[in-house]
Amino acid sequence: MAHRHFEGKKHSSAYLKYRVSPPMEVTEEILGFLEKKKGIPFDLAVDVGCGSGQGTVLLAPHFTQVVGTDISPAQLEVALANCKAPNISYRLCPAEELPFSDGGVHLVTSMNAAHWFDRPQFLQGGRQGVEAQWVSGTGQLCCRQHSQDLSDICQKFFKTLLPFRSAHLGLSSTAPLYRKMYNSCPYPDKEWHECDVRRPMPLCDYIGMVETLSSYQVLSKEEPVKAHSFSLEFQKRLFSVMGVSSPEIEVIVVIKYLYWLASKPAAT
Repeated sequence: MAHRHFEGKKHSSAYLKYRVSPPMEVTEEILGFLEKKKGIPFDLAVDVGCGSGQGTVLLAPHFTQVVGTDISPAQLEVALANCKAPNISYRLCPAEELPFSDGGVHLVTSMNAAHWFDRPQFLQGGRQGVEAQWVSGTGQLCCRQHSQDLSDICQKFFKTLLPFRSAHLGLSSTAPLYRKMYNSCPYPDKEWHECDVRRPMPLCDYIGMVETLSSYQVLSKEEPVKAHSFSLEFQKRLFSVMGVSSPEIEVIVVIKYLYWLASKPAAT
């Protein structure tokens, strides 16, 4: 990765606890594409920028070997502590310097991480196999009567975090970065996909997920009192609109997933 934002142990633990695991429908789409292009069995998958390993573990049942890579020792420590599959291993290395031979990897995937890479260098890695890059949004709160009000509150909160957002990401969502990566991929055999996934969760888990955003973490590190105040005000506004007092209330979060798949042509 070219940018480091997930180094702390506390942040890494929160990432594992609150970040939503990838949906099965996306995993199945990736595996279906891989089977069409490369056939089965699946040998080696590399999950780049694996973080605390939520996506890595989903690949384990389908591959002989899965390797998660990251540049954050804290994230890998959390991933290792929660790793139960014997065919998963983790390595500390940059996304742009993967230590795998060309042709030896069936799948290279990056789940919610490629926007931090040196993207041109990463795409020029020259690997055989299938590439799968995808990102998810923070999620939109849905409520039978107050969805628009909740959306407005969330957008206002995200706007307060903009000054702490990495310039590398720009001021809009990460979606344009993934579209740019897709358009820049030189392989002719590629696909773009989008889907919305509805996830029930306690409101406190949604708030915890929002607090794992890099912009909030930057604010929390620089001005912890201000960050805590922002979060409390955010919660109060959500409680007020929903007419609740407990953060344990279940909400529906609609998460948009954007992902693209590409198959490198076989060498001639």
